[in-house]
Amino acid sequence: MTPAAISRKWHTTAEVAEMLGFSLSKTKSLVLTGEVRSVKIGRNRRILSAWVDEYVSRCVVEAERWSA
Repeated sequence: MTPAAISRKWHTTAEVAEMLGFSLSKTKSLVLTGEVRSVKIGRNRRILSAWVDEYVSRCVVEAERWSA
């Protein structure tokens, strides 16, 4: 029997920086300004994958608007 893969729901700011290919400071700035949604759990910020996808989608829409 193969063990079931567990996918993480929450990501750290550092993990999101890696996902986006951004520096940690740039990602923290996006989180603090609300451009990337997050929740504070204790002393830490956590981000859902869907929220990263929302940010990327907004960037794509804006880029397409400027190139048209």
